[in-house]
Amino acid sequence: QVQLVESGGGLVQPGGSLQLSCTSSGFSTKNTAIGWFRQAPGKEREGVSCSAGAGDTALYSRSVAGRFLISRDDSKNTIYLQMSEMTPEDTAVYYCVTNMGIWCPQLLESEYRYWGQGTQVTVSS
Repeated sequence: QVQLVESGGGLVQPGGSLQLSCTSSGFSTKNTAIGWFRQAPGKEREGVSCSAGAGDTALYSRSVAGRFLISRDDSKNTIYLQMSEMTPEDTAVYYCVTNMGIWCPQLLESEYRYWGQGTQVTVSS
């Protein structure tokens, strides 16, 4: 059974940093694209980033490019999202996602079949 479990959410001050983790079970993250989405209160889900299963390539949304960094440790079946220079606009529930393919599809909700339960990130002073 494909499962994704997020962790690392919490409260952070504006300008601060936070790292999220996503650990898989039921499959290996090796050669599997894994991504992150988020949903802010009252807003639609937004694709944030995706790490391809090969080629060390990644996608980022314009809203996080240059501030967020996605990485992976396939030996631990874990994907990380390092978030820096955070603003209140980054407040959202963050979800780990996959379509079980090697390459990242577009950062569209419909392209990802499997979703974690989400972890809350709040940016506030």
